[in-house]
Amino acid sequence: MSIVYILTNEAMPGYIKIGRTETSVSQRMSELDKTSIPLPFQCYYAAKVDDYAKVERTLHTAFGDHRVRPSREFFRMDPYKAKVILELIAVADVTPGDDLSLDLEGKDALEKWSRFGIRYNMEKYGILPDSVLEYASDRSITCVVVDEKTVNFGGEQVSLSRAAGLANAARGGTAATMPGPIYWLHEGETLASIRARLDEDW
Repeated sequence: MSIVYILTNEAMPGYIKIGRTETSVSQRMSELDKTSIPLPFQCYYAAKVDDYAKVERTLHTAFGDHRVRPSREFFRMDPYKAKVILELIAVADVTPGDDLSLDLEGKDALEKWSRFGIRYNMEKYGILPDSVLEYASDRSITCVVVDEKTVNFGGEQVSLSRAAGLANAARGGTAATMPGPIYWLHEGETLASIRARLDEDW
C-alpha cells in the first residue's frame, strides 16, 4: 500500500501535481524542492491506497483534459475536485498536518509570497459579508466573511490564508502559510474555482 498525493505550488497558481510515492509525502516534497521551481510544494491532500499505480493512472486519465503536457503530472484545475475523487478510494488520509518538509528558507519564501501576493477580493466574486465559508479539509470548520479581504475565524479578523493556517492548526497541524482561496469553500465550491469560473480563466 502506497500514497497518491495532490500538491499545489504558490508559484503556479491554478495548477496541481497528482503523483505517487512509496516513501512519505514530506520526503517527496523535499525532493521536488530541489528542482528549479522558486517556491516549495505544499500538500493539499494525500491518501494511502491499495493500488497506487492504478489509482494515479485513473486520476490522470479522468482529468486528462486538464493535463498540461502528456509527459508531466501537472493539471490546470482546482485541487478540491481531485481531492473529492481521491477521498472516495482512500484507505487512509495521510495528508501532512505540518510543514516539516520545508526548510527555513522555504518557509520564509512562502511567508513573503503570502504577504506580498495579490489578495483575493471576495466582494468582486459575490461573496458578501456574513457568508459562511467551509474549510475544504474538514467542512465542520468554518469562518465568516467580514469584508472583501478578511474573515472572522475564532473571533479573530484575519486574511483567508491566515484563516486556512489556523484551520489547519485546529486539525492538529501547524498554522503554516497556506493559499486561502483553494482551502475555503463557498456553497461547495472553492474560492479559487469561483474566481476562475467568473473570470473565465480556464
